[in-house]
This record gives sequence, structure tokens and C-alpha cells, in this order.
Amino acid sequence: MLVILSGVAGAGKDTIKKEIIKRMDNVKSIPAYTTRPPREGDVPGKTYIFLSKEEFEEKIRNNEIYEYDIHHNHYYGTSKKFLDEEAKSGIVIKDIDVNGTEILKNTLKDIKIVTIFLRVPKEELRHRLENRIDKPSEGEIILRLNRFDYEESKISLYDYVLKNDNLEKAVNIIEEIIRQESLSEK
Repeated sequence: MLVILSGVAGAGKDTIKKEIIKRMDNVKSIPAYTTRPPREGDVPGKTYIFLSKEEFEEKIRNNEIYEYDIHHNHYYGTSKKFLDEEAKSGIVIKDIDVNGTEILKNTLKDIKIVTIFLRVPKEELRHRLENRIDKPSEGEIILRLNRFDYEESKISLYDYVLKNDNLEKAVNIIEEIIRQESLSEK
């Protein structure tokens, strides 16, 4: 089973994903491919597989990626090999943008997909972005805020929409969604 977390940058996807993995032994993550530079806390090969633009584009040409997109001037994508291996043998939780979610929902036919969209009020989002550890520039913040309305317009793609204004509450709800959905898969 594949659990997809989506929402704008700063919605808490990565924080929630890490917390779910800590709390649920049967849930794991797979690294995404990216061309962005590593940030503090990234573990190459675990959080992301860092590639050059040329390496990423070669993977696209070789049909090794299910979905990819360019965010904030960097490629991000989902490895076919990693997803196929891990989602068929257990529960994978992954944060993917709305475009990638749509592609995976239309592409993956033999893997159960559960989609969750995390909502955050725009003013709260600006505050979160300004206070991130990686300190995005004002230009990066504006770029991310400009994507807000587009991401929100895709909410109908999702099985669940959750306001993320309380981390503990959001994690508890998502844990229960995963439990219920994994039961219905059997």
C-alpha cells in the first residue's frame, strides 16, 4: 500500500511522515530522486538520492521514474524500482506533490493508494516558511506561496483532506487512516 501525503511546501508533510514512521513499525519511506542540494538532516540514499540534472534526465529517458516534477528549480521524482519493491511488500508513506499524486493514481493499478492532503492557512504557511531550519530566501518563500492556490485547487484528487494545525492530532488521525485502510486491503 502507498500512502501519499501532499500539500504546499511548509504544510508539514515531512514532519508527519517521520513521526508516522517512528510510531508505526509496518510503515516505511522510500527516498525520492532530487537534483536539489542536501539540506541539514538529509541522509543521502535514505531521505533522498541526490543526482545531477544530467543523471536525473537520464533516468527519465530510461523510464526509471514513475512521476517527476520541477519544484523551486529542482527535479523531484519517484523511483519505479524502489516503489515497486517496497509498496508490494508493505506500507510506504511518501510526500508527493499534487501533479505526482495524479500521475500515480492513474498509473499504479496493482498497488493500493491512499491519498491525504494537508491543509494549512496561507498566513500560517508564510510563518512556517520564514521559520524553517533551511531559511529560504524571500524569493523562495514567494515562489512557494504562489503555488498555494494551485495545490489547493487539486484537493478533489484526495481521499482525505486534513487541516494540519496541530501536529499530534494530525499524526493520530493519519495513523488511524493507515490502520483502517490497511485492514480494508486484506
